Amino acid sequence: MSATLNEKSKALVARPVLATIVTLGKDGSPQATPLWVEMAGEDISINTAKGRAKANNIERDPRVAISIVDPEDPYNVIAVRGTVVEVTNDGADEQIDRLAKKYMGVDSYPMRQEGEVRLSIRIRIDKILMPAA
Repeated sequence: MSATLNEKSKALVARPVLATIVTLGKDGSPQATPLWVEMAGEDISINTAKGRAKANNIERDPRVAISIVDPEDPYNVIAVRGTVVEVTNDGADEQIDRLAKKYMGVDSYPMRQEGEVRLSIRIRIDKILMPAA
């Protein structure tokens, strides 16, 4: 069962505002990570490198939570629970460049590490806890 963000929430995701994703570690403990996000249809999409803790956590348990707080209005918040429905490296390099343009204003992601494999992760929104108001 999926949920759909309202237009105000989608507009907040479209801005260069950091999100926080919470994944579950091997022992069930939460791990929160600030990151860049974008919409992929009605889903939220993130990008990371293979081997990072959040990628490993998602591979083991696809349940996540995401929150975004508008820096100009701290009461304008999105909080959702979701399920990872796709992890792929197809298009992941292009996605990280697109996110670098959105968040940094540069054409190419400048923090690439030699040999890293980028992953594009698509998250279905299962429950909206707080929509942007």
